[in-house]
Amino acid sequence: MSWGTELWDQFDNLEKHTQWGIDILEKYIKFVKERTEIELSYAKQLRNLSKKYQPKKNSKEEEEYKYTSCKAFISTLNEMNDYAGQHEVISENMASQIIVDLARYVQELKQERKSNFHDGRKAQQHIETCWKQLESSKRRFERDCKEADRAQQYFEKMDADINVTKADVEKARQQAQIRHQMAEDSKADYSSILQKFNHEQHEYYHTHIPNIFQKIQEMEERRIVRMGESMKTYAEVDRQVIPIIGKCLDGIVKAAESIDQKNDSQLVIEAYKSGFEPPGDIEFEDYTQPMKRTVSDNSLSNSRGEGKPDLKFGGKSKGKLWPFIKKNKGATPEDFSNLPPEQRRKKLQQKVDELNKEIQKEMDQRDAITKMKDVYLKNPQMGDPASLDHKLAEVSQNIEKLRLETQKFEAWLAEVEGRLPARNEQARRQSGLYDSQNPPTVNNCAQDRESSPDGSYTEEQNQESEVKVLATDFDDEFDDEEPLPAIGTCKALYTFEGQNEGTISVVEGETLYVIEEDKGDGWTRIRRNEDEEGYVPTSYVEVCLDKNAKGAKTYI
Repeated sequence: MSWGTELWDQFDNLEKHTQWGIDILEKYIKFVKERTEIELSYAKQLRNLSKKYQPKKNSKEEEEYKYTSCKAFISTLNEMNDYAGQHEVISENMASQIIVDLARYVQELKQERKSNFHDGRKAQQHIETCWKQLESSKRRFERDCKEADRAQQYFEKMDADINVTKADVEKARQQAQIRHQMAEDSKADYSSILQKFNHEQHEYYHTHIPNIFQKIQEMEERRIVRMGESMKTYAEVDRQVIPIIGKCLDGIVKAAESIDQKNDSQLVIEAYKSGFEPPGDIEFEDYTQPMKRTVSDNSLSNSRGEGKPDLKFGGKSKGKLWPFIKKNKGATPEDFSNLPPEQRRKKLQQKVDELNKEIQKEMDQRDAITKMKDVYLKNPQMGDPASLDHKLAEVSQNIEKLRLETQKFEAWLAEVEGRLPARNEQARRQSGLYDSQNPPTVNNCAQDRESSPDGSYTEEQNQESEVKVLATDFDDEFDDEEPLPAIGTCKALYTFEGQNEGTISVVEGETLYVIEEDKGDGWTRIRRNEDEEGYVPTSYVEVCLDKNAKGAKTYI
């Protein structure tokens, strides 16, 4: 089965067919390209959908997602985001493995097709030229034969005429011989050209055209094979992401199975429990008694009050008897006294935790400033210690304000929980509350307060509670003249301009030596060379400590 032997006379049709094959290949490329665009668009829409339904940070909606069903929904959104990523992978792989590859192949195919058909047209032109030469020699041979025949007839006529001179007869005879010789020459030339044409024609139809058509056939078959391989790749690209997509779907199923309705019900109780006791029975008031008795309003009120059970709970007033009665809306009191006991306790505890975090943050900042001040005291060339006094005083003042605020809220919290300590215990515990260098997180500040009869609180300032800054572990830091050995290296993540004494400027991406790691003050001591060293913020560098020095590799 060869195009060269079976389709030897179908040059034009083969030219059209091969062009059609290239058009089909380009159409397939366009199809895959549109598929990649669809995959990208689908992935983008999935990501936007997942983002749309994600809870907003620091909003009430985020608090509602503590329930297991909502957590499962969040997991579903995250899995859908990963699911969208796999469709992006499909698009990228199809573009790189099919579109780019086939586009390059099409260009090569067009060039090869053009070369093959150029050779075919060249062979056609050559055989046509040979055919024209044959036709020309044939017509010349025919013409010379007719001329020779007419010259022979004229000679015979002249020879038979007795009135013609012998010279005229001889002239006619010579003319006939010349024409006859010309006919013979034309015959020989025609025969030679005919043999040459037959040879060229045989070569054309049995050698040149078969070879050219064979190349075209092989080119077309390669195109077909290449298109089939691309279709396999098309399916394989999809198949490669199926396991990962399956994992995403498994993640959604796992999230769904993690839903715990009992846990969610308990969370509802914790969220909305008021802490009130249900109201007791209302006593029957008998109005059938004689109206002659004279009872004052106060005595009547007292008698009615004595017969009613005490419905106070956790120090709350009688106004909380009916928790289902609508309350007047207004500004939320600072002590959350408008909330039921349980909800009030949760709000107060949350506020205390927030204040404790702020206190710890301020204390860390104070320790850092104190440490830096101590460095400046020991090495005045690094900076002026007095320049830090204002900042240190400001931070200490902030700490004291936060502590007082915490004490206020903890007093309310103690009131709600019914655990307000006795006054003598307050004084005893107050005396040693903040003597240590690192005082504990403020959790018992209610010791400095006691409730007044009207539910308010009183302050008692302890004059000895002023925070004393103790010496840090910088005491012996600069005693030795020998330079400190390097304990690791670091890379600057950002550019830092060392404005103050004791600091050093670094450029983003610069690698330096670490000679002292961060000791909790937020500063790391580094060295550029023997003469340049100083402190930089720890958050500005990525530190890699030497294993021999620290036993592990640490990134900050």
